[in-house]
Amino acid sequence: MTRVYEEIVDFLADGPTSSGVATWQPSEQARQRVAELIDAEKSGTISTEERGELNHYMELEHLRRLAKARAHQRGRQGERGGE
Repeated sequence: MTRVYEEIVDFLADGPTSSGVATWQPSEQARQRVAELIDAEKSGTISTEERGELNHYMELEHLRRLAKARAHQRGRQGERGGE
């Protein structure tokens, strides 16, 4: 089984452009898996392995969001530079 966070790793390994970072979204399958992991965590049925998977995903998702914000910021700076 592929870990949900591997999708983010694959995306980052492809060397995305700033616009790619700004617009990328996880697949529906990945979003569903994260929802399952969060539900398991809330209900107290999450395994140690699943908790690790969720933690890795959340860390990478946080970094992706920071990169997305930076990409948007650079895009705005580029627009202003052309004025």
